[in-house]
Amino acid sequence: MLILIDDADPKAIEDTLSFLPVDGVTTNPAILARYGADPLATLKRIKEILPFGSQMHAQLVSTTTEGMLAEAAALRETLGEHIFVKVPVTREGYAAMPLLKQRGFYITATGIHSAMQGFMAAKAGCRYIAPYVNRMDNYGISGVRVAADMHRMLRAQGIQSDVLAASFKNSEQVLELVRDGIGAITAAPDVLAHLVSNPATDMAIHEQNADFAGLVGGPMTWADLVAATGEK
Repeated sequence: MLILIDDADPKAIEDTLSFLPVDGVTTNPAILARYGADPLATLKRIKEILPFGSQMHAQLVSTTTEGMLAEAAALRETLGEHIFVKVPVTREGYAAMPLLKQRGFYITATGIHSAMQGFMAAKAGCRYIAPYVNRMDNYGISGVRVAADMHRMLRAQGIQSDVLAASFKNSEQVLELVRDGIGAITAAPDVLAHLVSNPATDMAIHEQNADFAGLVGGPMTWADLVAATGEK
């Protein structure tokens, strides 16, 4: 399962990369607008930050099929051939998907709010289909259920695309989809951090370290003890 960072702030991305085994970054126009810097310069900076082999997803903003093809070509020219272009599941987007596939692009379908939108995008050649989990919840639809349904549909039909679930408000939504075997998720840095943080863990480690300090007569580490004995 792939785990990606859904953010455009290079500092936040670097911080998450410093402690979590993530596989890349997804962006969209709204995320780039929230960061507020030049969007192309931001994507270039993110590419510099990411480890070799990481994924980077950038969303097309053209509203015509021809415009999407031109945009995708420009992004690949600037950011490299491994860029994933995010294509909205509009009429024009569906028309662009097989054309982009023929031209060797990696495609992520975005803006998905129903299982059949995702399924048709997968049939059109998209590597990933990205349902908006929390946005569906806001419309009274179970986003987790829809994403899980899409995953089962793809596997049942033998289609090798994967669900890239997006738009989370909490780590519990992510956990439910991990249980369902979803191929990939992308979430904001704070949601990803909450996947591994737990106050009970912090308390247990604090108590154990306090016991160790009492044993050795102060806040010392094993490296301190070895240095104090002169051993190498």
